[in-house]
Amino acid sequence: MTSIASAGVSPAMTPPASPQNSQLRRELRQAQFRKRAAALALIAPLAIFLLLTFLVPIAMLLKRAVENPEVAATLPHTVAALSNWDRKSAPPDAAYAGLASDLLRAREDSSAGSLARRLNSEISGARSIIMKTARALPLLDADGKPLPPAQIKQALIDIDEQWSQLPYWQAIAKNGAPYSPYYLLAALDLKQDAFGHIEKADPSASVYQKIFGRTFWMGLVATLACLALGYPLAYWLSTMSERRANLFMILVLIPFWTSILVRVAAWIVLLQSEGLVNKALMATGLTQAPLELLFNRIGVYIAMTHILLPFMILPLYSVMKAIPPTYLRAAVSLGSHPFAAFWRVYVPQTYPGIGAGALLVFILSVGYYITPALLGGPNEQMVSYYIAYFTNVTINWGMACALGALLFAATLVLYGVYRRFTKNDVAMG
Repeated sequence: MTSIASAGVSPAMTPPASPQNSQLRRELRQAQFRKRAAALALIAPLAIFLLLTFLVPIAMLLKRAVENPEVAATLPHTVAALSNWDRKSAPPDAAYAGLASDLLRAREDSSAGSLARRLNSEISGARSIIMKTARALPLLDADGKPLPPAQIKQALIDIDEQWSQLPYWQAIAKNGAPYSPYYLLAALDLKQDAFGHIEKADPSASVYQKIFGRTFWMGLVATLACLALGYPLAYWLSTMSERRANLFMILVLIPFWTSILVRVAAWIVLLQSEGLVNKALMATGLTQAPLELLFNRIGVYIAMTHILLPFMILPLYSVMKAIPPTYLRAAVSLGSHPFAAFWRVYVPQTYPGIGAGALLVFILSVGYYITPALLGGPNEQMVSYYIAYFTNVTINWGMACALGALLFAATLVLYGVYRRFTKNDVAMG
């Protein structure tokens, strides 16, 4: 009996593959390949669009945030001569010869200006020294012949005695690599000392941590304000009939149909000293004099909350609409207080909507530029304002990209935390 059972499952009993079966499998694979190719062809335009307009710009931004090419590209011989320097003793004579050669070439190809600006960001006054030295080149002796390398050192010191001091040479050696964390550290109010160790920046230059803190705080306040106003409204809409809910949803979506600049301009009209808000407050006797609602944080919060409120309502409404109302009635019928039933039964089911709305509103708010610029004062400007400043005014792409990269990293961290909590909620459910 055992042998018969064994024979029943033996590979020898499996019918051999016929040419007809092989043909069918081949045709099936070809049909599946055509389906996959058709699907890829349909999504290819969107994939290419996202690659060119999203992934490539982000990659370029991250690359520019760590690029430091000015010194390495303009002073290659100087950097090579300083590669083995201990940054404590006097620089080697070859470094002086390399500096004279590199600055002469930089003056001829008009790259001395970018080098001077870059070193001036490290040491105040370096720009004038670089340009002064470049104008004095080439170094010639009394007969009009180029100086030998042994005499170049003293000739450079005669042009400016700062070349006999270590800080300028340390700055060149420290920035000799084409990529460095200089801009990223500066955006965190940090810097590298002469030996490459990270330390705090000078108090007079430490402003970016405060700016990031202000940005995240204003984004948090706007998010909480949108949640406080949007949650009751979304709940009210979810309890309506579909026809009435659609009608009121149109009113919620009206801000999407107008430009942000138009809405900000409208708030300027409303919040000014002689605007409708102050007139209404004074007419009702709530205030005796006009309130200062413009060019301060109050006006910025009001406008940001108004603009971002739909982004909070829509995720909440979509989640609340899917919650059966019988849950609340069942909890009340079992003896729970209506508020306790709402807080312990209904609210936990809306956590996905709260998380999605809060994440969306916060990410949008920390990148705001127009609203704080038009409605706020100097103390209300966020990181985006300084990104625009470095991009359009000082043309410092490295600093602008570093600030943008840090803001992007903070957004990724926040999204990772949100994903972690949502996974935990799903696992617990």
